[in-house]
Amino acid sequence: MSDEHTDVRQHILDTAKPIILGKGFSAVGLNEILSAAGVPKGSFYHYFKSKEGFGEALLDSYFTQYHQQLSKILIKSDGNGRDRLINYWQRWLDSQSTDGTDGKCLVVKLGGEVSDLSESMRISLEHGTSRIVDMIAESIITAQADGSLSESINATDSALVLYNLWLGATALTKIRRDRSALESAMAVTLKILT
Repeated sequence: MSDEHTDVRQHILDTAKPIILGKGFSAVGLNEILSAAGVPKGSFYHYFKSKEGFGEALLDSYFTQYHQQLSKILIKSDGNGRDRLINYWQRWLDSQSTDGTDGKCLVVKLGGEVSDLSESMRISLEHGTSRIVDMIAESIITAQADGSLSESINATDSALVLYNLWLGATALTKIRRDRSALESAMAVTLKILT
């Protein structure tokens, strides 16, 4: 792919993300996305094979950016391993308890909607979320190695439980329109990471 092709393709994905975070995948038409991106309507299939292929590319792009951000927080930021984990969850609480779509979780928005509609999008969600859980587990192991977390914590099980807890709390936050579920998730997280 040429750089120009990649840039336009990424521009379409970046433009579509907040629209889809606001309305969902099925409710957004291709014309709306292309119009917002300023791309000719007839050129969509030059960049994506189908709307489903577009959805898969959107998720892959989201996870690539999310994994890079997670790496900065869990590996490259200051503090010991436990501090970096708590910082990650605090950032999650802060970003998911505000109005608007900026920084919102695409997994929560699309997980239930597209997993039954598109096997390729479900697989993108599965791979992306599995990598997040792996990165959390690796960070727990790092925290155990630096002495900031007990070695009695099972890193793999705890990472999965924590991620599941936070996804569920984020969904409840959307339903309730208050941050109490995320605050409860933080309280449980602090107990687990003691």
